[in-house]
Amino acid sequence: MKEPEKSIFDQQYRVVAVEGDRLMVRGVVNGEVLTIVNPEPETPLTPEEYPPGKLIVLTDPSTSPLN
Repeated sequence: MKEPEKSIFDQQYRVVAVEGDRLMVRGVVNGEVLTIVNPEPETPLTPEEYPPGKLIVLTDPSTSPLN
């Protein structure tokens, strides 16, 4: 029987790099590399906030309460 696919929000990631408005992360378990584009360019991403190697978890914006 095939194992159900996991969502990107069910995993942990390590920061690989911050490049301008992009955050590159690698899945701890699956090794998949994701590039996340900052939806708020007026609030830049910084290497101080996301240093390489930092462990992060992604949250699903569709499950957040609306403003």
